[in-house]
This record gives sequence, structure tokens and C-alpha cells, in this order.
Amino acid sequence: MADVIFIAVFSAVLLWLFCKICFDTISCYWLIPRHIKKTMEKQGVHGPKARFLVGNIPEMATLVAKSTSLDMETISHDIVSRLLPHFVVWSQIYGKRFIYWNGTEPRMCLTEMNLIKELLTKYSTVSGKSWLQREGTKHFIGKGLLMANGDEWKHQRHIVAPVFMGERIKSYAGFVVESTMELLESLQKTVNEHKRNGGKGGVVVEIGEYMALLTADIIAKTEFGSSYEKGKQIFHLLTILQKQCAQATRHLCLPGSRFFPSKYHREIKVLKMEVEKLLMEIIQSRKDCVEIGRGTTYGNDLLGNLLNEMQKRKGNNGFSLNLQLIMDECKTMFFAGHETTALLLTWTVMLLASNPSWQDRVRQEVNQMCNGGPPSLDQHSKLTLLNMVINESLRLYPPATVLPRMAFEDLKLGDLHIPKGLSIWIPVIAIHHSEEIWGDDVNEFKPDRFSSKSFSPGKHFFPFAAGPRNCVGQSFALMEAKIILAMLISKFRFTISKEYRHAPIVVMTIKPKYGVQIDLEPLD
Repeated sequence: MADVIFIAVFSAVLLWLFCKICFDTISCYWLIPRHIKKTMEKQGVHGPKARFLVGNIPEMATLVAKSTSLDMETISHDIVSRLLPHFVVWSQIYGKRFIYWNGTEPRMCLTEMNLIKELLTKYSTVSGKSWLQREGTKHFIGKGLLMANGDEWKHQRHIVAPVFMGERIKSYAGFVVESTMELLESLQKTVNEHKRNGGKGGVVVEIGEYMALLTADIIAKTEFGSSYEKGKQIFHLLTILQKQCAQATRHLCLPGSRFFPSKYHREIKVLKMEVEKLLMEIIQSRKDCVEIGRGTTYGNDLLGNLLNEMQKRKGNNGFSLNLQLIMDECKTMFFAGHETTALLLTWTVMLLASNPSWQDRVRQEVNQMCNGGPPSLDQHSKLTLLNMVINESLRLYPPATVLPRMAFEDLKLGDLHIPKGLSIWIPVIAIHHSEEIWGDDVNEFKPDRFSSKSFSPGKHFFPFAAGPRNCVGQSFALMEAKIILAMLISKFRFTISKEYRHAPIVVMTIKPKYGVQIDLEPLD
């Protein structure tokens, strides 16, 4: 009798679980998205018709493939229709606000600056990264600051922010100068080899590769200090892992796809284990040094500062900074601080190489200010022309084309009622290239536009986002870019090579499809 009762109860529990899973799946993939769609349509926000499960993904993929299949005939900065062709098409049909579908996730495209500012400032604690975004990056950067939401984000921000402030950020400048000196020596050797082989004039180099190696070297040193060689090994694996996660993310719109035993998923798990094994070896060696009395802190690099903060804040306010989270923060810092800075440098060199008059002006400013040496931290703000050039580079080629935020509760945004679960996507590159905001010369390289405060960060210009959730490492990234560019431009003259083919593409960030080839010539 007891067995029969047990079987009946067990069967009932299984049936309840099955029904709950079915209901949750139907709600997630059908009921909630349809409710959001109807809510927005009542407010006059419409968009293209979506297909079942895949939404507008096939249409977007077709438009992007068509727009990027051909290279641009000249170096033109009119790139919105190339990189976001679906935005151009749909905004012409549906206006400044429209809904489109990434699989079953409804997204509202928003370009009105007053509403964007309200979202990024007033509602920063009740908006953040969606399930699709977090799921797509969980094996790559995990639950680090970039993907955290709500109270988790608030706690992590308080811990990570001090790592990029005051005296700590000044201590990283030495690493930047050291690595840049090594880069300049490598470039000089390339030039000398070219001349020994009978070459005349400048030597052609793909500057993007050099910048990627340089920023990887810098972030390895600033994150891991004396363990930076192992750090470089970790970053090599993370680069591969990033590509694999991007492939696997394409299928997340299908229910249960993350459980499929695919080749991508197997390789991702192996790579993740290798990365975390190497990270744990570095962390454990730091802990051992403190425990046996060889040191009183875990170090002054980024990892050491995070471990020191973990020790101070352990269990504080119910929030525990564990070793898994430390590893996730290390991976996040590599992604956010390596690739984006390398691309900022690459695009800025391309712009200066194709605008020699501006290159000469910046060089003159750097030489007068720095007298042949690297710029000191108190000189950074005085490099006015270089600051203007970097800002114009960030405007024309921002690291991220879009800025996503999902509403975690119902919001009142201007005249709009935003239902819980709606993702709001802000097309940063379209706003940075808006003729309405910037004028008729919007697609021209004109750093002078930043000589006044009309386009100060946060107003119509937000390459590092805005509000409380802005990029925590932006000061470090700008410091790094200024030092590298100032040192490079004081030693070399560079012009755009005939081999360069202008073909920007988006692979999470805006990248040059074939790299950036420049003719490099030492000033000496």
C-alpha cells in the first residue's frame, strides 16, 4: 500500500514539474513576448513582422551580409547603412521608435536622447543585461561586472571601481610605457630589416595586429604583474573561447538549445576549464605567499587588488566575493580592456594616417608638451588636440555599435510605458552619425567639433555608455590610448598604404575586415 502511495505521489510531482516546465516555456517564448508586442502597439510603436522562434534574425542577417559583401571604394566614414542596414530600413518605415525581434526576444530601438538619458540614469538599477546576453557569455566572462544586474551589479561595482581610481590607476601607467617601448623597438627592427633588404621609403605594417598584441601585453601585466606570461596564455585561450561562444549564441533562440550536445558546447567547456585552471594556479600562488608570511597583501596589480578587496569585504552586507567571481572579473577585464582599446588605437591610427595635417598638428603638440618622452599623467588633459582626435575616433568608430538594456519591471519612460521584459537597444553608432545632431559634415573626420563642450561625453556622445552603469575602466582605457599614441607619433610618421581596403564589419565590436595597413617611417 505504501509503495502505491509513493508511486502516486511521485507521479503527481513529475506531472506537476512537466506542466510547470511546459507553461514556463510557453510563457517565455510566446505569452510574454506577445503581451509586450500588444502593449507597445497600443502606444503606436510598431515594427517588421517576425517569424516563429527566429523573429527577424534571418532578415537582419541577409541585410548585413549584403551590405558588407563589398568593400567600400574609398575611405568613407558613412558606415551606418553598412553596419546596421536593418536599422536604416526599419527607421525609415517605422520612425525613431520601432520593435524588432531577436528570436523570441522583443527589442525596441530607441534614438531619442532625452529618453535614453532617463533610461541610463534614472532606471539604472531596474534595467540591465537580458537572459540571452547573460546566457551567451556565461562560459566566456561569466557573472562579472559587465553581465551583473541589480544588487549583484551594485556590490561588484563598489569592489571593482577602486581598482581603476586614484593612485592605483597611476601605478598602471608604468606598464603601459614599458610595453609601448617594446612595441616601438619591434617596429624599428621591422623598418631596419626592410632597409637592409634594399627597401626604400616606409615599410608596410598591419597596425591592428601590433595594437592587439600590445594591449594584450599591457592588460596581462596590469592584471597579473609578475605572472603576466601565464596571463597571456589565459588571454589566448579566452580569444578562442570568445569565438566559440559567439557561434553557440546563434542558436539560443531555440528552446533548450543550450543543452544540445554540440561540438561547440563540448569545446567551450574544455576551454573554460583550461582558463579557470590557469587562473586558479595564479590565485593560489598569491594566497600561499600571504599564508606563509612572504607578503602582507595579494599584490598591487588588478588581480591583487581584487583579492585584497575580497578579503576586506568578505561576507559584507550579505555579499560574498568568491574565487569564481574573481575569475569572472579577470575574464571581463580582459574582454573589456583588451579588444576595445586595441580597436580604438587601430581606428585612430587609420584616421591620422589618412589625415596627415592632423597627424602633424598632434605630433607638434606632443613634442612641445613631452619633449620626446612619454606623457606624464598630469600632461594628459593638456594634450588638447590628441584628446579631440581620440574623441572623434570614438564618435566615428565606437567600440560597440549598440547599447542594450532590458527592463526588469514596468517603467515610465517619457510618454512611453515600458513593460517588464522589453529590451531597449540604443544604436550608438547611428546616434554618433546623426546628421540631425552633428550637422551636414557628420561623416567627415573633424576633431575640431570637440573643441567646445557642445558634444561633451554623455550629451550626444557616449562611447563608454552613460549613467551609473558606464564603463568602469574608461579612465584606464583613455590613459592607455593617450600614452601609446603620443609615444608612437613622436617616433614615427605613418600614411595609409595602397594595400588598405576600407571594410568595417561588426563582430561584437567594429573591426577592419582586412586590418589596417600603413606605411611606417621613423622620424629619425
